[in-house]
Amino acid sequence: MTWSDFYLICFALGFILSLLSLLGSAHLHLPHFDFHIGGSHAHATHAGGAAGEVTVINFGTVSAFLAWFGGAGYLITRFYSFWFLIALGLACVSGLVGAALIFFFLAKVLIQKDEELNPADYDMVGVLGTVSSVIRPSGTGELIFSQAGVRRATPARSEDGLEIGKGTEVVVTRYERGIAYVRPWEELTNSPVLSDGK
Repeated sequence: MTWSDFYLICFALGFILSLLSLLGSAHLHLPHFDFHIGGSHAHATHAGGAAGEVTVINFGTVSAFLAWFGGAGYLITRFYSFWFLIALGLACVSGLVGAALIFFFLAKVLIQKDEELNPADYDMVGVLGTVSSVIRPSGTGELIFSQAGVRRATPARSEDGLEIGKGTEVVVTRYERGIAYVRPWEELTNSPVLSDGK
């Protein structure tokens, strides 16, 4: 076996492992390997929301190293006449650069930092929305509203039991068992307490 054959095998193995890594991210549930070296890692959040970590040496970086190492080594030995140790060193540097690019892409671009959720941002009381389905007297309709940048809908009832027409802007005064109790926004803005500024 020559050095160019060795590099070509490394390139093919790295390329195949990269494809498996890509297919594994498409939820084909391929085996998952993580290697920890000296505690070097980046914190990340997985799809399930639990905090995890991306290690420096993982399936993606190993496959990238093999592909870049093998590809560069093959090209150097095949088309240039370097001493084998210089070619090996250049191939190792190329492999490390490829693995570093993949690691930083994973850690900085694909993996988002943990985001603290504030329960107050999801409190329904005080939410302003629009009635999308008429709320009949003592009946239930539907309320459309935006919360945390997302448009949502919820069943709604009139706080005082009166009918509220479709398209009316309302404010949620209380939220119980998945049902928003609302009052028309206009009614609240015309109340004496708000008019007097007290």
